[in-house]
Amino acid sequence: MHLGAIALLVRDYDEAIAYFTDCLGFALVEDAPQGAGKRWVVVAPPGSGETRLLLAKAADPRQLQAVGNQSGGRVFLFLETEDFQASFEAMRAKGVRFCEAPREEAYATVAVFEDLYGNRWDLLQPRR
Repeated sequence: MHLGAIALLVRDYDEAIAYFTDCLGFALVEDAPQGAGKRWVVVAPPGSGETRLLLAKAADPRQLQAVGNQSGGRVFLFLETEDFQASFEAMRAKGVRFCEAPREEAYATVAVFEDLYGNRWDLLQPRR
């Protein structure tokens, strides 16, 4: 078994697709209409064969309130890279907002960034 997708609440499908594909370099895997303005939108990091993000448009006030704060302010998602410095520089050049300078930890080189809604992510290169 594996995690196939993680739902991420977004305000707008198109702005979320633009951010994930343009700023983070993700691929748009699927964008299928579901009727009544709902879409099945899946994005994935380059080379990702299993876990993907389902961009789920917030449908009511409760969901809208959770956009950008799905984890209560903690780091929510962990984006692994094989070349931290190259990924960090490319993302920063595309306007990704990092909350800190890169740091060395026992488990990885890591830096926290926020997506377009404020969800916190770790960009990390694990130590192998």
